[in-house]
Amino acid sequence: MSAAIVIVAALAGGAGLASGQNGGGNPLAGDANAIRTGTSLFQGGCSDCHGIDAKGVLGPDLTTVGTSGATDQRLFRTIREGVSGTPMPSSRGTDEEIWSILAYLRTLSTSVPAIPTTGDAANGERIFWSQCGSCHRVGERGGYLGPDLSQVGSSRSREALARDIRDASASLVPGYRPVTLVTSDGRRIRGLKKSEDAYSIRIMDASEHLQGYAKASLREVIHEPRSMMPDFPASRLSDRDLDDLLRFLGTLRTKDANRP
Repeated sequence: MSAAIVIVAALAGGAGLASGQNGGGNPLAGDANAIRTGTSLFQGGCSDCHGIDAKGVLGPDLTTVGTSGATDQRLFRTIREGVSGTPMPSSRGTDEEIWSILAYLRTLSTSVPAIPTTGDAANGERIFWSQCGSCHRVGERGGYLGPDLSQVGSSRSREALARDIRDASASLVPGYRPVTLVTSDGRRIRGLKKSEDAYSIRIMDASEHLQGYAKASLREVIHEPRSMMPDFPASRLSDRDLDDLLRFLGTLRTKDANRP
């Protein structure tokens, strides 16, 4: 959730809802009204970091919470207490609000079958950290320019991953669309667009610094057609190495993935 936008709307009721964190599951699981409320709360309070589609921007992809092994109680505590050392703050929302958000997130949970056991995962891991880790995270290691891949084996098929690697610009997702800002003095700043409205734009530059600009102070905002991630054609990454890399990515199926 964005540190700048926290959930503060008060909902009536909520008596006994806190008991869900001490035993059992989400007391609002499957409740249509709670899911609608959770959708609104998530989009208003969490999407800056986790994306309007919950697939991650600064924070991780949350569409795979159902396959991560994390319990509702653990997820409740994470939202309530925040995550020390990260931009994730503690929530001031009510218990009912938090359970509503979790009810919504559970509707997004999807999983893809485990990939065929071809390729050398150990070599794929070496390739990942030499070619991909400066921009992508797995667990507590890696960069922030690209999406967090800690659970990518649960959320992306082998075919989709191969396409993303070979042709990085084939699918530009929100939060990772490249832009070039031209300042009033002619400086050009390239980065990933994190948010934009009629008056301002916020980007993450190549050094992973978040920057915000009033559009009135810019000469031009150029929306780039090509991803900041390079393509990896066969001349750069052989089919065998791609197979190994895909095998490694397919093992990343839990929230706790943390490779040394």
